[in-house]
Amino acid sequence: MSSLLEQLKAVTVVVADTGDFASIQKFKPRDATTNPSLIASAAAMPQYQSLVTAALEWARADSKDPSKGAIAARAVDRLAVEFGMEILKVVPGRVSTEVDARLSYDTGKSVEKARDLIAMYAKGGIGKERILIKLASTWEGIKAAEVLEREGIHCNLTLLFGFHQAVACAEAGVTLISPFVGRILDWYLKSTGKTSYAPAEDPGVLSVTRIYEYYKTHGYKTEVMGASFRNVGEITELAGCDLLTIAPKLLAELEAMQGPLPRKLDPSTKKGEPKLSLDRRAFDAMHADDRMAKEKLAEGIESFSKAITDLEKSLEARL
Repeated sequence: MSSLLEQLKAVTVVVADTGDFASIQKFKPRDATTNPSLIASAAAMPQYQSLVTAALEWARADSKDPSKGAIAARAVDRLAVEFGMEILKVVPGRVSTEVDARLSYDTGKSVEKARDLIAMYAKGGIGKERILIKLASTWEGIKAAEVLEREGIHCNLTLLFGFHQAVACAEAGVTLISPFVGRILDWYLKSTGKTSYAPAEDPGVLSVTRIYEYYKTHGYKTEVMGASFRNVGEITELAGCDLLTIAPKLLAELEAMQGPLPRKLDPSTKKGEPKLSLDRRAFDAMHADDRMAKEKLAEGIESFSKAITDLEKSLEARL
């Protein structure tokens, strides 16, 4: 019998959640995703110092402001693209590259930053069809994605925790959403005092299942990519989801495990609830009522913003 990983690949597009090329080569996913924390971790590895140097040299030549701080800030964007271009030599599909999380509440600056990232990839010979621009699932981020999608720039809406965020993303016509399964579980464990949930009762699994069924029921083209997993049980309960982005540690566990892997999510499903249409006022009201989504979105933006700031300081120290 084949491994759980091979069986999963038969019903779901498997994506590597890492910036480490060696892990990507080992598990042969179709796509790969990165975020500021992953880029910062990879940038600290000895084997990737040539990419860090290349990003700094590029930024030194490109920055209109000669100060170290400005050069380092420019180098952060370039480093994400440098990693993205290297990853695309390994995966046959797409790489997700994230817009600065500190712009999460600014639609205009998010659009500008996304266009800049796409332009950098284009100069490196990479077409926009191989790039997913990652944006936080704030109202402003979703509106930025709506603008970018009309320009043919495909988007991956991340830090997604609430159903209202998923509905707004689908209405905006985004390419892909990344509901954070494990972080939803983290919140419920902390708030309830429980030590665990059975995989089928995991709040993160239930959230992704609800979104998936809603999208398929109403014919949305937006794809669902479960993300941020804490254990293999969360992954196997979502077998059949459009995509799943999985960290190397859990990919290794899936590869080592054998046994039947039943499909849990099916695109023919018609179990979703009635269709919603959200304006800004309705979105804000639902967000205010969803304490988990409100807290985890703010926490995620703060965490990714800190990772970028720390990376900037690290790069500035190298100049």
